[in-house]
Amino acid sequence: MAKSGKRALRGRAGRNQGGRGSGRASSGATRLWGHHAVEAALKNPARQHRKLWATRDAIARLDGELPEDFTVEYADVIDLARLVAKDAPHQGLVLDCEPLDDLHLDEVLHEGPERPILVLDQVTDPHNVGAILRSAAAFDAAAIITQDRHAPPESGALAKAASGALETVPWVRVVNLSRALDEMAEAGFWRIGLAGEAEATLAEALPEAGKVALVLGAEGPGMRSNVGQHCDALVRLPISAAMESLNVSNAAAIALYAVATRGS
Repeated sequence: MAKSGKRALRGRAGRNQGGRGSGRASSGATRLWGHHAVEAALKNPARQHRKLWATRDAIARLDGELPEDFTVEYADVIDLARLVAKDAPHQGLVLDCEPLDDLHLDEVLHEGPERPILVLDQVTDPHNVGAILRSAAAFDAAAIITQDRHAPPESGALAKAASGALETVPWVRVVNLSRALDEMAEAGFWRIGLAGEAEATLAEALPEAGKVALVLGAEGPGMRSNVGQHCDALVRLPISAAMESLNVSNAAAIALYAVATRGS
């Protein structure tokens, strides 16, 4: 398949043997759908692909061209709808691929002093995690950190909400968040936990420079107390009394913006 003037998509077809195992709490193939999610996965050289189902129009809209040996099955929109969740907006593209390989915490702790890290405590909704990944990409966060037992696996719904950021923002799963926060402190991070009951605001506790880890809990129960005890400061966002709380993905976006604009 050739489209003149377009660069090659970098993703690899097929499955490589002997690589590191998945850190995404899923086994077998991950099924992605939607233009941005699939295109980003195809561009990601770390992503190993199995098969792409697509309409010809959707293939033509991709930014790049597929390798000649890439496995593609052309299908109608109605046929593609049978491959995904009901009413999922596949936009003519459905991709089966391997979950991304493990990342270790020490691989993301030295990405520069101005790049924050997001720590998510029991945020399990894939749409929220996807939206947080999208904000993390927009504000140049170094990574998101989750606990392996209390976070969603890679999925089509999560990747669609992330709009391509699943492929570009490092996602580290750890066994113990408290221990991970201790490692961040040793690496020079100031750990700020967002808690609605806190007295200080984010603006008051945010340092003018240096490494920052933003810790957010799930909606409803919030951050667990043992995780909060491993933060250097607990803060709140100064929202109106008319609203009890913000969606966790909205709170993450606001906190990332505050870090990105500090000192300006």
